Amino acid sequence: MASEPNEGFTAEERAAMQERARELRTERQAKKGKADGERDVLTRIAEMPEPDRTIAGRIHAIIKTVAPELTPKTWYGMPAYARGGSVICFFQSANKFKTRYATLGFTDTAHLDEDDMWPVAFALKELTPAVEAQISALIKKAVR
Repeated sequence: MASEPNEGFTAEERAAMQERARELRTERQAKKGKADGERDVLTRIAEMPEPDRTIAGRIHAIIKTVAPELTPKTWYGMPAYARGGSVICFFQSANKFKTRYATLGFTDTAHLDEDDMWPVAFALKELTPAVEAQISALIKKAVR
């Protein structure tokens, strides 16, 4: 059950923070050669309900094709893709925080800058060929 406003973190937010703590432990193991970020991302995707599972799977495939230099990892329990340890982009399932759409988000390390203002998150309800083309273009731009 979600908390009322101003009563602290929701159950979903607390779970995300716990996930992040686990991920930090996994990252320490990775430095010792003991972690597999791709496996972790694919496991998270497999655990998602539809249609998020299909959308996340397609985004994973697009990123692997368009920007193979990005390393898959989980970030607050979400599939994310990093370069040099810094997350560039991530997928957030609609189910994660009980929202009406999934999100493809970009961090400040993504090179999406345009003028004085630009979008850094995109709502996703369905992946059409046109949307997949837009995602490909965004990923290419983000890693340039």
